[in-house]
Amino acid sequence: MIRTLAKKEDYRLGNPLKIMLFFVFSVFINLPQVYAQRDPIDVYLIIDGSASLASVKNEVNAWISVRLDQILTDGDRVTVWSAGPQSKVIYTGKIDGAPGKDAVKKSINDLVPSGNKPDFSGALSDAASRRNSSYSYTLLISASPAALTSVLLSPQANLLRFSRIEEFPDWRALVVGLNLDAKVKKSATAFFSQ
Repeated sequence: MIRTLAKKEDYRLGNPLKIMLFFVFSVFINLPQVYAQRDPIDVYLIIDGSASLASVKNEVNAWISVRLDQILTDGDRVTVWSAGPQSKVIYTGKIDGAPGKDAVKKSINDLVPSGNKPDFSGALSDAASRRNSSYSYTLLISASPAALTSVLLSPQANLLRFSRIEEFPDWRALVVGLNLDAKVKKSATAFFSQ
């Protein structure tokens, strides 16, 4: 009888642990489905189109391919710029399954680097002027050592104010928070007026 009670107490103590493990397991299993159910966003990719990209193009393409698979979902609107001597849109479209993602990746893979100076200012200005949804994700890839200097010295420098940089040996990826000024000011005003 004592043994039976001990087993029942062990069982009762084990239930919360089993329930918690089941909950954690079910959350991780369903996480991709929850992530995929978000509202469509605008995704802006600005790729260094200068000759500096040529030596790292394969590495950049592989990294972007993985990143796109992580962030893109059906309904997202994607615009890709080649920031060569003059920035130009090389792809625009809506993601509708794997073929949509493949089309974006192909446009980046087909980019032919040329010139010495990438036009990031033009691409950033164009991206900032586009507003199809309430949220956008802007990724800028720079392979030129001094390419961002021209942006920082231009009137578009404020567009890089809210950025996160990920450094690689011969290139960098910037996640740029475009059009955040008004949202930051609104949030700060709301916070301080309480």
